[in-house]
Amino acid sequence: MPSHTVAIVSPGDMGHHVGKALKKEGIRIVTSLTGRSERTRKLAAVAGFEDLKSLEAVASEADLILSIMPPSSAVDAARAMAKAIKASGKTPPYADCNAVSPQTAQKAADVIAGAGSPFIDAGIIGPGPGTREKPTQFYVSGPQASAMKIIAGPHIAVVDMGPEIGRASAIKMCYAAVTKGTWTLYAAALMAAEGLGVTEELHAEISSSRPKDYAEMERMVPRLPLDAGRWIGEMHEIAATLGGVGVTPNFHKGAADVFELLVKTPIVKETRETVDKSRTLKQALAIFAKQLKKR
Repeated sequence: MPSHTVAIVSPGDMGHHVGKALKKEGIRIVTSLTGRSERTRKLAAVAGFEDLKSLEAVASEADLILSIMPPSSAVDAARAMAKAIKASGKTPPYADCNAVSPQTAQKAADVIAGAGSPFIDAGIIGPGPGTREKPTQFYVSGPQASAMKIIAGPHIAVVDMGPEIGRASAIKMCYAAVTKGTWTLYAAALMAAEGLGVTEELHAEISSSRPKDYAEMERMVPRLPLDAGRWIGEMHEIAATLGGVGVTPNFHKGAADVFELLVKTPIVKETRETVDKSRTLKQALAIFAKQLKKR
């Protein structure tokens, strides 16, 4: 029998990879698929999740609850789970693993504390566990952060940042400010080149003088619409994080604006499973530029 039961709400792009990795380590993985999309249901089935039908049942049976969802849903998810925790009479630790600012993490913490459960601030850095050789990093903080040790394994590394809620979210926000902020800047500059009629010349120069940067553009920019809907909220969370310590929030407000454009392109209808992997950087930019002209 599995030694632990971990609940993941919800088994989306990241969550189902986390569940799949944990299940391989003998951990029972549960969730509630009530009201979830057909795609989420399929991902949960692929990863071997057990559907307990309700959040109250999840709270009753879980030794640890992981919230993994778009940042715009983080606080509402905490409220829904807090209600379920109160109804269940159990108080399992609740880890907010979402890409949120320290300020938003504290809001979620206050909600969970009101239900009597320990709160863990967590930030995930890296792709889904098991999709590469290197473990995915789970940075954690808070007085009960040690509860996250049960998920540590060959595909997940748990890094304890200490007892202060907000530290794990802070490192996630600063890291994503660099990575996703850079990818968005690439997209913005390349779209501008399209509009100015200098695409060929710019691509030739960057591929010649900065080949590593150009390779990253080719790898990431065509795929940005797949995550644009989720990353709009993340950019606003990064802006709030930077603004909270006196750094300009405007870089990432601009990044959110780029994602607002990309989410309107036809590529957004694709998923990580159905994306056209043969689409080139220049083909993607042509689609982006077409949407830009509609503004």
